Formats: sequence, C-alpha cells, structure tokens
Amino acid sequence: MNFAIALLAGPQDPAARSALEFARAVLASGHRISRLFFYRDAVQLASALGVQPQDEKDISAEWREFIAEHQLDAVVCIAAALRRGILNKAEADRWDRPVANTDAPWEFSGLGQWVDALQTADRAITFGT
Repeated sequence: MNFAIALLAGPQDPAARSALEFARAVLASGHRISRLFFYRDAVQLASALGVQPQDEKDISAEWREFIAEHQLDAVVCIAAALRRGILNKAEADRWDRPVANTDAPWEFSGLGQWVDALQTADRAITFGT
C-alpha cells in the first residue's frame, strides 16, 4: 500500500511524534510512503536552529534522520515556511536574508505537491489540526 502523509503539527505537538511513529510502522510493515508533506506549524520541524531541552527527544532531528535514512520525499510547504521564517539557501538569497536555517532532506514546494500525492496514493492520512 502506498501512503501520503501530511503533518500540520509543530514540534511541541504530540501529533508530530504520532506521525513519525505511524510513518515508521508503515515502512516496517512493508508499505511505501510516496510523500511526506509538512504544512502549517509542521514546517518548523525543518528548522536546523531549534534546540530541545536536554531531557527531551529532538523530534526535528528524528524526522530528519528518518527521512534521510529511507530516502523519502519530504516536502515543506513554501508559503507556510516563509511565513514562519524557515528558509533554505535559495529562499534566503531570494528574500535577501542573512541565513538559511534548513537544508536536505527537506524540499520546498507548494500545495500542488500534496494534491499530486493524493492522486497517486492508496491512502492519505493527516496528523494535527
């Protein structure tokens, strides 16, 4: 089965952890993830500048490692990212900002990528509100 997964919840929301555990279970069960789409506050997971307290797990790092390890298509909504100050090198240059705070494995794109994922997936699931 082919899954498309959208995450709307930021790093502090338990839905971010639930989505990661679900994605891990999908792959462990022999299924496929065609696309992960990070929208609304979930784009904050792509920031390399967040620091977690020492007694908490770094959900952003866990997502980054999971995506890289499984070579998944992880799309960050560009409009939501820009609105929240999440910039890759191209966008930092485009908007004349001094620094980028995200990089691979995240890809910036628009909502059309989520629509495309819905067209090709057997199942779509959303985490967060």
